[in-house]
Amino acid sequence: MLENWQRAGFGLYIHWPFCQAKCPYCDFNSHVSKHIDQEVWRTAYLSEIERVYALTPNRVLGTIFFGGGTPSLISPKTVNDIIKKIKSLWKTANDFEITLEANPTSVEGSLFCDYKSAGVNRISLGVQALDDLALKKLGRLHTVTEAKAALEIACSIFERVNFDLIYARQDQSLKDWEKELISALKLKVKHISLYQLTIEDGTVFGKRAQAGKLLGLPTETLATDMYFLTQNIMSDNGFNQYEISNHALTEEKSRHNLIYWRGGDFIGIGPGAHGRLSFDDKRWATVEIKMPQKWLNHVNKLGSGEESKTFISKSEEALEYLIMSTRLAEGCDIGVVSRLDSNLLKMNKIKDLEDLGFLYLEKNKLIPSPRGRVVLNTLLAEFI
Repeated sequence: MLENWQRAGFGLYIHWPFCQAKCPYCDFNSHVSKHIDQEVWRTAYLSEIERVYALTPNRVLGTIFFGGGTPSLISPKTVNDIIKKIKSLWKTANDFEITLEANPTSVEGSLFCDYKSAGVNRISLGVQALDDLALKKLGRLHTVTEAKAALEIACSIFERVNFDLIYARQDQSLKDWEKELISALKLKVKHISLYQLTIEDGTVFGKRAQAGKLLGLPTETLATDMYFLTQNIMSDNGFNQYEISNHALTEEKSRHNLIYWRGGDFIGIGPGAHGRLSFDDKRWATVEIKMPQKWLNHVNKLGSGEESKTFISKSEEALEYLIMSTRLAEGCDIGVVSRLDSNLLKMNKIKDLEDLGFLYLEKNKLIPSPRGRVVLNTLLAEFI
């Protein structure tokens, strides 16, 4: 039997925790800092990479993902040294994917060239809206003009470029979103991530909503209409919805994110980063120390930024895989679930939901239908 990383992939996530400003909707581990000592942080990342390599020496690494925060605030030299170190340790896949997230305000053409020279071969831009007023409401520091300029530069340098948009925003109509999507498709990228705005506890938006001051949010019906409109427009233009929020032309899927959704193994390095690693038929969840300075101190003084390493039972692993994989258009492999926990799925209930058109079974794959994806959490609760 294939090991877990061989079945579903093996990737490395590097979290850069710093931003120029904290967006009001964001619940990621990101922090605003006036001064960042690139040399100190570079040394810490290289140290952590050596530590985790010792745990996974004989694997083929398929992807690196620089996430954040705003990773385009990392100096190209730091990115270069990190990639160089990783390649000196692990064997890497022939189609090795190295993604770096960027904001239109923190990048220039010269930086993109330097990132490419360092080994980055995929850029993901956090555009979030193609409307200047909406960008202000979302707390973004760039304009639509700046975003389009950054995308043009990125596409001239990299073969693979993605950008993110958020919909179901304040005071956004269905017609507004349609016009924005059509405009987005003219930007000639091969992958677009389209997320419905969610109001998270602990964020500025979350606090405003609790106080009744976050006005103009769409009704559930309008948000659902926006979702289906999104799928229709993207499909009509050749973009496959391979995951609930992600659309790509053929062969342009994010290989790194597929590792998460398919239940593969991944290392998490950097403040607050999470990982999943399998050894000797056991699976572990790793979490790095969240606060940047504390993480840095632990790496420098104790040789590890890891806060916890928790055993995941077979039942927990099956449930996690089920929740993640049903987000994919390719669906969930029932065989994988059954090998982990033969009692997790209620097959009679699945058959009932299939008859109702919420999901279907195809070659031992459990695949939510377009109707089912809209109510995926409710659906999962029905047949688990």
